[in-house]
Amino acid sequence: MYHHGNKVIDEQRQGEALILTHEGKKKLYIESYGCQMNFSDSEIVASILSKEGFATTKNPEEADLVLLNTCSIREKAEQTVRNRLSHFHAIKKQNPDIKIGVLGCMAERIKEKLLEEEKLVDIVVGPDAYRDLPKLIKEAEDGRKAVNVLLSKEETYGDVNPVRLGGNGVTAFISIMRGCDNMCTFCVVPFTRGRERSRNPQSIIDEAKILQDAGYKEITLLGQNVDSYLWYGGGLKKDFAKASEIAKASAVRFAQLLRQVAEAVPEMRIRFSTSNPQDMTEDVLHTIAAYNNICKYIHLPVQSGSTRILKAMNRGHNREQYIELIDKIRKIIPDCGLSHDMITGFPGETEEDHQDTLSLMEYVKYDFGYMFKYSERPGTYAARHFKDDVPNEVKTRRLTEIIDLQQKHSLYRNQQHIGKIEEVLVEGVSKKSNEHWFGRNTQNTVVVFPKENVKPGDFVKVKILECTSATLLGQIVH
Repeated sequence: MYHHGNKVIDEQRQGEALILTHEGKKKLYIESYGCQMNFSDSEIVASILSKEGFATTKNPEEADLVLLNTCSIREKAEQTVRNRLSHFHAIKKQNPDIKIGVLGCMAERIKEKLLEEEKLVDIVVGPDAYRDLPKLIKEAEDGRKAVNVLLSKEETYGDVNPVRLGGNGVTAFISIMRGCDNMCTFCVVPFTRGRERSRNPQSIIDEAKILQDAGYKEITLLGQNVDSYLWYGGGLKKDFAKASEIAKASAVRFAQLLRQVAEAVPEMRIRFSTSNPQDMTEDVLHTIAAYNNICKYIHLPVQSGSTRILKAMNRGHNREQYIELIDKIRKIIPDCGLSHDMITGFPGETEEDHQDTLSLMEYVKYDFGYMFKYSERPGTYAARHFKDDVPNEVKTRRLTEIIDLQQKHSLYRNQQHIGKIEEVLVEGVSKKSNEHWFGRNTQNTVVVFPKENVKPGDFVKVKILECTSATLLGQIVH
């Protein structure tokens, strides 16, 4: 799989331990998998448990509590978690007092199986039940299996100030909403994270200001579908029609929230993820264009270039509507970076459908993308109603063609930056060279340049001299 950018997290990648070591009576080790929301949720969990006397550690062998925050979006992600559980079980055999918990979407989806098959799992907690963790830990310590996977109509954790874990001190996530109402036929998220409900905008602004005061320079507003953000005093989005006329008149939608945050922290960069094409309104695009501190980058999943497959996926838009939105973005934000999600090998996908995907990619020429073979998820509409009938070797070949085309387009887009002077936020030392810094430009493209007398968190002007398909290479200009 080809991917690019360090903030959109590959659902299938190896888990990361989120670390903040300091002295404490009890030690907590958290390992997170999947999307940005899971990493943000782990920070919420750490905050809740810090009030119970837990300090986080990078060493699971010294932990009193090991938590895996899991992803269910693809089969491979779940298998990775099972493999990690085997590793932690070996540690538990050496220290039977360690409690092991599974959090997040996998916990919500296969709670009974986790308790039956993974005999050494003590705690199973769904995404809406993290406040219940102190009670569940006590139940586990008393020798009982501790489970809470109930979904909530209200929970947003809006009053929890997350403990920032394992980050760079420069960029941070702010969760603005939870759940998803878009019932894509391939997706488990509505079942594992529940229906859409949004967070009080003032609490979002307050969190952004706290991060600004702590020295952070960039925030990413997170949601399964940020364009569907709707605050009318609390509650599910689907119940908005029943709200009072006063509540409706004062409702805050995503474009308004974006403006409020941009004005509240004008020195900070603002990003957001993820967007859904059918919910993105033109006023969001005009807001991005109007504020210098809102990054000119949109992650806009499409999943397929075929209208027929999009209908089978229940995506809520067709090929023509997606292209119309792309055209609006190019007109309103000419320098906007664009990335995508793409699934190949969806049930019934023909060679003609695949060619539609390739031709859409040729039309858009995305800056980068996240590409996967279709993975049947038990319980979804697609699993119940469609036969997974595209042979694996065909999926693999089509995925390779998509990846190869995306690499070509990524190189093309990156070449357009050569010779330009661009503002880059320094995030840290390059993974490939201690003599270089890395950061990102407004389009979310990684920029690497020789070290000078600057530090992480500084905004610098970099002249782009050359590029690869994944990275811009340049030098600081004064």
